[in-house]
Order: sequence, then C-alpha cells, then structure tokens
Amino acid sequence: MKDKKVIVAGAGRSGVSAAGLLLRNGANVILFDEKTDLDATGLLKGFSDNPNIRIVLGKLSEEDMKDAYIMVISPGIPVDSKFVLEVKEHGIPVWSEIELAYYFNKGRIAAITGTNGKTTTTTLVGEICKAYTDNSIVVGNIGIPYTKFADSTDEETIVVAEISSFQLETIHKFKPNVSAVLNLTPDHLNRHYTFDNYARAKFDIAKNQTEDDICVLNFDDPETVKRRDWVEKARVIYFSRKEILDEGAYVKEGAIYVKYAPDRAEEKVVELKDIKILGDHNTENVLAAVAITYFMDIPVETIGRVIEGFMGVEHRIEFVREIGGVSYYNDSKGTNPDAAIKAIKAMKSTTLLIAGGYDKKSTYDEWVDEFAQKVRYLVLIGETAEAIGMCAKNHGFNNIVYMDTLRDAVMFCNEHAMPQDSVLLSPACASWDMFSSYEERGKLFKQYVNEIEDPSKPVH
Repeated sequence: MKDKKVIVAGAGRSGVSAAGLLLRNGANVILFDEKTDLDATGLLKGFSDNPNIRIVLGKLSEEDMKDAYIMVISPGIPVDSKFVLEVKEHGIPVWSEIELAYYFNKGRIAAITGTNGKTTTTTLVGEICKAYTDNSIVVGNIGIPYTKFADSTDEETIVVAEISSFQLETIHKFKPNVSAVLNLTPDHLNRHYTFDNYARAKFDIAKNQTEDDICVLNFDDPETVKRRDWVEKARVIYFSRKEILDEGAYVKEGAIYVKYAPDRAEEKVVELKDIKILGDHNTENVLAAVAITYFMDIPVETIGRVIEGFMGVEHRIEFVREIGGVSYYNDSKGTNPDAAIKAIKAMKSTTLLIAGGYDKKSTYDEWVDEFAQKVRYLVLIGETAEAIGMCAKNHGFNNIVYMDTLRDAVMFCNEHAMPQDSVLLSPACASWDMFSSYEERGKLFKQYVNEIEDPSKPVH
C-alpha cells in the first residue's frame, strides 16, 4: 500500500482508524466525509499533521478520484450511496474496513456474525482465547476497529472479530480460519431491502473459505440451516441446544459436550448449571463459542473454565439493580424484535417493558405475541412508538403507555412496578432517533435507575 492513493470514506471512529493504518504503512490518504460541518483542522491534528493525509468534506472531485487505488468505506455508509456508485463508475474498488485490515493481518481469525448474540459470543470467544494466549485481540463491530491492530499481528496472533452484514457487503479476499453464522432473522431491511439480501451478506463471511477452514452454524435455526449450501468449500460444523450431534457442540444430560468428528470420543465442556448468563439464547451463544474455540484448537479445559467465570456483556440482559423487590435489566442491545423476544423469555417474573426507537422497517408481531402473561405494561418511546402500539393493540394487548423520554419511562415503571416484578429496557429497535448509540441509551437507563431512591433503605 506504500505510496498508493487511498480514499477513506467516513470520518468517524472506523474511518479515522482505517486512515491511521494506511498512513502507518506509507499510503497517501484522502479522508472524505459528506458532512460539511466537520472540523477539518481538528481531524488533521488527530493525525499529528501528517503531510500524507488530506481532508475532503462534502463532495469528491474528479481530481480526488483520479488514480485512487481503492476506497475504504465505513460500515454506516450504504453501498448504494450516490458517491459510492460514482467512485465505482471510475473503476475504483470499494473495500470494507475489515477487508483493509485483512490485507495487513498475519494472525489466525475467528469471525462471528448473525442477527443476534454476536457481541456475547464474540466477547466469550475473546475471553477464552485470551486465557489460552496473551497474543489475542478482540475487534470489529464490538467496538474496537480491526484496523487499529491489524498491522501489529503476527503468525501466532488470534484475532476474534465480530462482523456485521454492513462490513461483509464489501469484502473481496477476507477469509477467516473459523467463521460462524449464529442465526438469521429479518434485520436492517432499510439497508438490505430483502431478507435474502441480508442473509446473503451474512453468509459471505464464508465465501472465501477453503476446505481447510471451518464454518460454524446453528443447527436449531431453520433459516440458517436451509442456507447451508451457501457455504461452498469450508467444513460445516453445527452447534445445537436441542439435538445430540455426531460432531460439533451440543447439550446432553445437563451439560455441554463437543465432538471433533463422528469417530472421535465426545468431550464434556461445562455443566449447564455452572453457566451464569441467563436464557436459552445464551446457552446457544455458549455452544457457538465452544464450537468456535474448539476448532481454533483451544483445549476443552480452558474453554470450560472461562465459561464458568463468564458474567455476560454490558447492555445485554444486564442486571442493573433491585429496588423494593423490583429487578431492573438493561437490554439496550436488543435492537431488533428477535433479540427482544429472547430478553422477554429470559425474564422470570411479570415485566414492565420499555421499548421503541429508530425505525429499521422491522415487523413486531412475533415479539408482541410474547407479551401474554408476561408483560404488564408496555412503555413506548421513540419514533416507532405509534407503530409498535398499533401492532400491540391489533394483537389484543392494550396496557400501553407513551412517554417522551427514557427518563420518564423509567420513572413511570418505578411508580407502577410491584415487588417481584422486573423492569426491562429491551427496545426491539435501534437507538439512533434519540441517542448516539445503544451504549448511550443503556448507560442512561442505568443512570436513571441508579438515581431512584430505595424505599426499603433507612434515610439518615
């Protein structure tokens, strides 16, 4: 990449990290963003005024595109954006940030995608790999750009990457040693338009894999299994919560087992009772992590020990606090209906549910069907509030409250929850209508919950 002219589109965290990787390796970078109100001078200072980078805001000129080797786009930029199509018309290849990182990567890669469970599974896989070797990194859609560390890897590095469908749309040679598609339900249809387009983007995680590589799939998920033939060359390994398999990871007699092949002996990994994260969906996440790490050649003893100590991830059915017998859970990462269904199923008591947010053109019928005998109040915020409320009423659920802010929603739940109830933030929607990210939404929820006075504690 030395002396090549590279356009990096998107001046956020992903783009800045990609630009940094390119500059470290001698490229000449144009950092481009359509937003004209960004601080170009401040962006340049972030690169210590490196002379090999130029900031372009608003529109790319013919001169900007002339002789460009590639354009690297951030995940949030749709591939059918006007300027992306224009760049392609000029014959400039468009790479995702993970394709750029892969260009510089030297380590072995475990790459994880799917609709739900990615962050929990990736985090657990990362913890297992770190327990096995200090030379492990966890990157990708989980929050740390892959490009930040790609050129510091060596042949002994294990890279654990959470990969989104957005990132997979523009890969060319990216090839993990072990890939995983955890599950498939409709999501991001405002970007991919059809479920099949979305599923195809997910399965592209395996498109460059060879017979020497592994693709891990969920045997219990029909939409994933029926696309098994989309994995053309890699060896497919399944995990299952419901069936005992000839090979792969499965549940048997209250424990998780793993088996390399039908003619090999099974190995016991961990007792289900020793897993600390709640819900059947988390059992599936653990099964996936077992399969991924086992086929990354990590010993069963290490895998089991890490699982037993794993407490889950922030913003995913995260216990926040108990107040007057009411338990509060933060599931801000439940950004689609299927994830939100899993959160409701994990609740052990009557629930006051806070939901709503940015409209990703999802449908809510299956989620609403889970409310019966479980949800006492549906407290709605955000731009999808009316649509969700109408769907709930169509399904016969009428205990609906509309609130202007998340704080108001939390305070309503505090006033109306009874001892033994749960209050659950699980929006079934993205956060971008009211918050910068699901992380901000979750942190604010926890802040508001922690501001509530506990009536059971004496006042001094």
